[in-house]
Amino acid sequence: MSNLQKNIILSFLLSALLCSAVSISAKGNESNLGLSAQHACLYVPEANITAYNKAANERHSMASTTKIMTALIALENSTLDRIVTVSEKAVGIEGSSVYLKGGDKYTMNDLLYALLLQSANDAACAIAIELGGSIEGFADMMNEKAASMGLSDTHFENPHGLDSENHYTTAKELALITAEALKNPDFKTIVSTYRKTISTVDGECVRTVVNHNKMLLLYEDAIGVKTGFTKKTGRCLVSAAERDGLTLISVTLNASNDWSDHKKLLDFGFEKYEKKVLAEAGELLFDTYVLNGEKQTVRCSNPYEVSLITERLQGDITQETELNRMISAPVKKGDILGYVFFKSGDTVLATSPLLAEEDIEEIKIKKGPFGFFE
Repeated sequence: MSNLQKNIILSFLLSALLCSAVSISAKGNESNLGLSAQHACLYVPEANITAYNKAANERHSMASTTKIMTALIALENSTLDRIVTVSEKAVGIEGSSVYLKGGDKYTMNDLLYALLLQSANDAACAIAIELGGSIEGFADMMNEKAASMGLSDTHFENPHGLDSENHYTTAKELALITAEALKNPDFKTIVSTYRKTISTVDGECVRTVVNHNKMLLLYEDAIGVKTGFTKKTGRCLVSAAERDGLTLISVTLNASNDWSDHKKLLDFGFEKYEKKVLAEAGELLFDTYVLNGEKQTVRCSNPYEVSLITERLQGDITQETELNRMISAPVKKGDILGYVFFKSGDTVLATSPLLAEEDIEEIKIKKGPFGFFE
């Protein structure tokens, strides 16, 4: 790993720690938004902020929102062009379906659209059997992923979310699963799609699947994600929206009026939080003098965008620079020559390193036989 890469990683960690410190006061609460949901969470993934919490850490079944993890496992363990032969064991599953037939062949891509738009339980089983060998084997993969994410209140017994005694999560942990899934561009594309035509590989069977998630139509900035319902679990919904660079994830479990709940939660989040771009990559430019170098100065700059997710601020953000005004050669590209701190009053909101943009070698000065410099 190069010095530049090490320095950038170190600086990202420093910025994350500073952002976390600022966000400590931004804890979720149960302020009255008039939600119908038994459990609710509003999550800001980039800053790891729980902006709203209503019994968000209590276990509850999650119905077809289960399929968020199903899709994540599929995307991590398969290619989209993989050909899946539908197992007879995936045919005739109760609930939502695209009426798969045993022996039919579909791409993984088309099965994922059936899974996430039509909420097809047969597609979930076809994917699970293909990748896990069985429903139980795939559930093991789901639980291994949950454990690797540090989720202690999530357990899967199937890939579709039909009621099962030990099939549960929490609103907060479902938000974390969704945040992980949204990092995958293919997942993000699928869940933001309203209508899609899918077909068997041979083109014999063609059908159109329509997204059950009405938030794509009801909320201007919505980008997904997934609905769910069983009589025992109640109505479940995971939605996500993006506005001015800020992403919010909203989760409700057992909500009689979930569309309204999610509009309230997302409006609340966008009113309370904002993303501030404090400096574009390369915008902060400084020169440092170099002693005994092939060049007299070296240019340094911020290697990445400096931005901040925070509660909306009333005061101005100030900028302070700490810079080595003079250094000795040699200088290596990526060396940290200083920092820029962004502050509100005395509170540091974010920081960025200033990295050397080039190598500068040291001039080798030789002495002659009489002690004079040559």
